[in-house]
Amino acid sequence: MHELVGALRSYAWGSRTALAQLCGRPVPSAHPEAELWFGAHPADPAQLRINGHAKSLLDVVNADPQHELGSVAGEFGGRLPFLLKILAAEEPLSLQAHPSIEQARAGFARENQSGVAIDSPMRNYRDENHKPELVVALDRFEALAGFRDPRQTVRLLNALEVPELGSYAELLAAQPDSAGLRTLFTTWIALPQNTLSILLPKVLDGCVRYLSEKDADGARKKCDGARKEFIAEVRTALELAEAYPGDAGVLAALLLNRITLEPGEGLFLAAGNLHAYLRGVGVEIMANSDNVLRGGLTPKHVDVPELLRVLDFEPLDLPVIQPETLGDGVFRYRTPAPEFVLTRFELPEDAAPVPVLSNGPGIALCTHGTVRLFQGGRPLRVECGHAGWISAADTEIHAQSINGAAQLFTATVDN
Repeated sequence: MHELVGALRSYAWGSRTALAQLCGRPVPSAHPEAELWFGAHPADPAQLRINGHAKSLLDVVNADPQHELGSVAGEFGGRLPFLLKILAAEEPLSLQAHPSIEQARAGFARENQSGVAIDSPMRNYRDENHKPELVVALDRFEALAGFRDPRQTVRLLNALEVPELGSYAELLAAQPDSAGLRTLFTTWIALPQNTLSILLPKVLDGCVRYLSEKDADGARKKCDGARKEFIAEVRTALELAEAYPGDAGVLAALLLNRITLEPGEGLFLAAGNLHAYLRGVGVEIMANSDNVLRGGLTPKHVDVPELLRVLDFEPLDLPVIQPETLGDGVFRYRTPAPEFVLTRFELPEDAAPVPVLSNGPGIALCTHGTVRLFQGGRPLRVECGHAGWISAADTEIHAQSINGAAQLFTATVDN
């Protein structure tokens, strides 16, 4: 058991305050800070502190996978199968989806055969793995996730009162299922720029009118239930258009569920679910992969044909996960992903140590206060924003808060 220091990732959509505050560093930070990675991902592995020296977790696992991972080593090819993160979004992330494991293997082989460099910005598949993911909100967390029931989307399009949207609403109303969603999404995402530059401003004008107290003729509107139904969706479309002017992803966002997570709630995304995180801070865990197919809201590579190949157009009920309560202050987030299981511990002040992991491999991440981990008689102090690495050789891990209440997440393999 050793202290694990996350790898800090800076992206334009990150926050200059959230991660710095969480980790007790000066605010604001010099650059937007988007993610802290706690894992053995080759792109940016976390660092173990062993006898005062820093060692890459990836190097430590590769040097002795049986000791560090135990039986997991054979099951997942000698790799730690999950990547744990703290994510802080100040601005929207790209509209994206992730492939199934079969799609990832085929896409990776296809791009290798075509000679696309592994670090090329045109590359879609950087490994052979899928990327199911779960995010748990630490504060209010906003997202778009999965295609909304088409009937609701028809109501939204009609409520905007934009004549140019009429034919699209009729198309979806005539086929309110996954096939209709595929047709409409494909039409919008592939619109010629000159057509998009005419349609999108009219849609945004409709969004402004929807939120205003008056209609296009200046008459005062009734503030009825129908007009209140899509306020969050309409505001999000306007915010996305401001951040990504002229982007077809703004239209695509109108087809997706608009979700708000309260602290402690989770959002699970399986392969093929189109999504975009909008803002907020959360703990995220995923299969150890970097395969992303983007659909807009980004200056990065967008491969529309490949995106359409992996997207799941089945309407998705709100995929919000309420954790299972295992005991006082113990909450587990179960998903279909075999690579990981995430558990949250609310550790009260002045309480006795509680069991948090029976064995590794696992990561214990502190997200509030300070925690002391125990393995046998050996303690490890973990500050907020840091973590402890628990190898397969470590057993019966307990945790206790120090100087006030604390919050701890543990990530391990679902077995």
